[in-house]
Amino acid sequence: MKVLITGASGKLAGFVIRELRDQYQLVLTSRRKPDAEFSDLPWIKGDLNSFSDCQQAVDGIEAIQHLGAQPNPVDHPQLRQQAQENGIPFDATFKTNMLGTYYLMQAAVKAEVKTVVMAGSNCALGHGFRISETPFSIQKLPIDETHPCFPEDSYSFSKRAGEDLLASYTRAYGVRTYMTRPAGITPLERRQSMAENVKLATDWNPWLWCWVGSEDVAKAHRLIMEASVGQLGRSIPLHDVYFLNAADTSALEPSAELVKRFKPELADQAENLVGHQSFLSCQKLEWTIGWKHQTSWRSYLK
Repeated sequence: MKVLITGASGKLAGFVIRELRDQYQLVLTSRRKPDAEFSDLPWIKGDLNSFSDCQQAVDGIEAIQHLGAQPNPVDHPQLRQQAQENGIPFDATFKTNMLGTYYLMQAAVKAEVKTVVMAGSNCALGHGFRISETPFSIQKLPIDETHPCFPEDSYSFSKRAGEDLLASYTRAYGVRTYMTRPAGITPLERRQSMAENVKLATDWNPWLWCWVGSEDVAKAHRLIMEASVGQLGRSIPLHDVYFLNAADTSALEPSAELVKRFKPELADQAENLVGHQSFLSCQKLEWTIGWKHQTSWRSYLK
């Protein structure tokens, strides 16, 4: 199977490439050249914001691992000045994450691509990058895919809207589409740093102390793609969305204790949380494709 990887020069892409390269024929696309480690693989220089670039990239492709994105809301009041100083237009997040995905999907339909697996974000919930003074409303713990979303910023909105955009292509054209919601993608060196610098909590973390190993994200993306074409012997919907994070938090304290200290109004809902259990549930992903998070930051604690 010939697989296109967008955002091939990004931090996550290397892990996905390593996960797939021995079993699949890969084509890479990105604005910048990927790491030298992948110089033996075909690379198409391209920008998601160019429809012609997307058309060129998907030629002859059967499945897409869509990893390319602007990774934060550059128009956010607290980030806009820094983005401008770095020469990033204020609308870069919305253009790349929304229009770029639209261009890619339009090209994919014309090229008769069968499957698209896209890296979304847990930010689709709207719990991070808050702009107003209205706190994110947690309605149940742990949070799963049925929890309502309240995004306020362009990044969180683009990831939530991207889920509906992909679903529309499944309904209209029959393309199998899947969106993951990874949380704090964390390679080995960052896991080691987490263990070295972790401290007891002094306040509620709006990001919910969530994280996920980079290697675990890559494996999940492979398994979803394989399940979509029947390689795992499991039934999988034509479109779906999955939280994708570690089974534990990045906190030293047990999860129920954190809720009791900082969110006592949620204490009843936290009664079933065990140990350092994550506030985001990956049960749906685990049941659907048999995925289990494997990496750890706690093993590096002194």
